[in-house]
Amino acid sequence: MEKEFLEQIRRELTQAVAALGQAGHCKRGGIFIFGCSTSEIAGSRIGSDSSQEIGNTVIDTLLESLSPYGMTLAVGCCEHLNRSVALPRSVAEAKGFEIVTVRPALHAGGACGVAYFAHMGEEACMVEQVQADVGIDVGHTMIGMHLKHVAVPFRCEVKSIGKAPLVLAFTRPKYVGGPRAQYE
Repeated sequence: MEKEFLEQIRRELTQAVAALGQAGHCKRGGIFIFGCSTSEIAGSRIGSDSSQEIGNTVIDTLLESLSPYGMTLAVGCCEHLNRSVALPRSVAEAKGFEIVTVRPALHAGGACGVAYFAHMGEEACMVEQVQADVGIDVGHTMIGMHLKHVAVPFRCEVKSIGKAPLVLAFTRPKYVGGPRAQYE
């Protein structure tokens, strides 16, 4: 992988996280769901050209970018793991998430799942589902099932990571009530 391309990925991802943070959507103690196709970042069809080098770059960049916000990173895996999520065991237990028995692999879970699982070491675990506060989806990996209701699309200057389309979202509490309800 070309060093220049990896630096481009790092810049684009850092800018996208910063946009969410500057808008006030990254809150201490929250969960940040991330889904990614390294194949799509490289310009290939999803699931056809996984790159551990890209996965490592992405996870290192995310951890560095999220550090000032005090959020927990949760990494969504591919359909071959039923979109299960890698995150720290202490968070899974504290939040009551259902832990499942699986370990991400390059072609069953994806390069970002593998990189994050390795980074967490003994603290690594997989859960069936999370209810995240904010998220980034790179390459249309379907993170929506892991966002709290109500998910709100977020736009920023960054439109892609590498060659993969980028979708950002944050969540807000549901509006409830009827014609007499007041929200602000």
